[in-house]
Amino acid sequence: MSVNQAPRPFGWGVFFLNTDTVEPFFRVAFPASACYFRSMKKQHRIRVSIWMCACLVLLMAAPAMAETIGTVDTVFHMFSRDDDIIVEAFDDPDIPGVTCYLSRARKGGIKGMVGVAEDPSDASIECVRTGHIVLPEAVKSGSKNGVRVFKKGTSLIFKSMQVVRFYDSKRNVLIYLVYSDRMVEGSPKNSVSCVRVE
Repeated sequence: MSVNQAPRPFGWGVFFLNTDTVEPFFRVAFPASACYFRSMKKQHRIRVSIWMCACLVLLMAAPAMAETIGTVDTVFHMFSRDDDIIVEAFDDPDIPGVTCYLSRARKGGIKGMVGVAEDPSDASIECVRTGHIVLPEAVKSGSKNGVRVFKKGTSLIFKSMQVVRFYDSKRNVLIYLVYSDRMVEGSPKNSVSCVRVE
């Protein structure tokens, strides 16, 4: 670097938009795709880099963090983590006084241990009142119906399990729905829980 040249800032955006740094990342994370990425035209490599940067931003923008309560093993694996059912708890980020308990199936084995397995879409949810509930005006008006309050990645990139919230103003009830979503096709499996606001 010359004396008058300012140092380049570093960040995840710079990392993924620089095709020279993305290629080694491909070699480590996706060995079979590294040669294909190298053979792409520069404009296509830039598009792939931008897409990867967008995916990273979406993955880092999860609405709520879950607390693990416990697990129950379902399938035994000799040399790796067992398939199990995990119970997690999270609080509604917009409405204090509501906690949801989510149980979901989790894939084990070697792939599950390194985070590349795809978890099943089976899940159940139960939400309870844990304190005084005060509804924000945006929730009361219905403008936040269907808003996502929790998201958990259940595969390496494309599949996720999410919880969305609705408000039934006629009955003064909060409804929480859990389902699995995928970039191309999701799953019809779902579970619902209700909390009455008093």
